[in-house]
Amino acid sequence: MAKPKKSDNAEDREGSDLIEKLVGINRVAKVVKGGKRFAMAALVVIGDGKGRVGIGTGKAREVPEAIRKATEAAKRKMRRIPLREGRTLHHDVRGVYGAGKVVLRAAPAGTGIIAGGPMRAVFEALGIQDVVAKSVGTSNPHNMIKATFNALDQVSSPRAVAMRRGKKVSDILGRKGDAAAAETKEA
Repeated sequence: MAKPKKSDNAEDREGSDLIEKLVGINRVAKVVKGGKRFAMAALVVIGDGKGRVGIGTGKAREVPEAIRKATEAAKRKMRRIPLREGRTLHHDVRGVYGAGKVVLRAAPAGTGIIAGGPMRAVFEALGIQDVVAKSVGTSNPHNMIKATFNALDQVSSPRAVAMRRGKKVSDILGRKGDAAAAETKEA
């Protein structure tokens, strides 16, 4: 008996716990000599619910094939986004892609996901539970999602900022105890 490859098992395990969100399906046409050829274009967001998310598009003559292609593309393009307490963003951020502009704001526990259609799919797949988001500009799902990804790419954790600046995390966050200690030293 042949042993299954490690990569196959790893892919099966990884694929089973991924959250798939179908954002949109469009019928697109290619004009040819004899008339129009119709195809389906799918937009899919995929994530693990723990800080990794990806977006993919796929086009085929049939809907299931387009969704499959989009899902594979999304798996290839997955990226890690740092989350605070595993439930929200570290800080407020703005994202732009074409005419799509989005504003993402960190929110206290219990707020929930306050966001419109395509952005909501991204946050659910990412595992964010508390966020307030506003889309300003286009309502085109492709541009909204790409603007959201542009914003999420700008999010950085205090640990990453501290490492980049060569400081401690407490210096970056400006903890109250540290500020009081600094004031007493100056006085």
